[in-house]
Amino acid sequence: MSASASPQKTERSQAFPAIAWAGLIAGVLDISSAFVIWALRGVGPIRGLQGIATGLFGQDSFNRGLTSAALGLAAHFLIVFVAACLFYAVSRKLRFLTQRAVASGLAYGVAVYVFMTCVVLPLASIKPRHTVPEVMRSMVIVMFLVGLPIALIVRRYSRAPLASQPATNNHQPPQ
Repeated sequence: MSASASPQKTERSQAFPAIAWAGLIAGVLDISSAFVIWALRGVGPIRGLQGIATGLFGQDSFNRGLTSAALGLAAHFLIVFVAACLFYAVSRKLRFLTQRAVASGLAYGVAVYVFMTCVVLPLASIKPRHTVPEVMRSMVIVMFLVGLPIALIVRRYSRAPLASQPATNNHQPPQ
């Protein structure tokens, strides 16, 4: 980093890669877990993705073939990228989100789960199973495969470049 580059400009330049990687990795982890769960229930990936697209097309989603499956996958990633954007934006003001990334990520996963279950799914006329084991399984998945990766990746991109950090010796007490 040149001496004339401001820390704010450097931080802004990290927003896109932080959000892109966080959204991509969390999205892949989450949809992969969905594929496994669907397979255990005898549901193929196309049918599962069409199920996501019922929020867009209703039950007609299952008659639209690969088009609705592709749109279901796109909707899934859109939601995860929005979650990554929100975490990144809030973490610019609340620095403890990146300083305590593990706890913040797990808590954010709970918040994402609650928002999805109480707002997004009802708006899409999707009725999730609300048994205690199903809720716990779903919440743990979102905590560990969405919230935690987003927080850890945003933390990674929130650190100042080494060249701009002042040199310190952490092994000696301050004088």
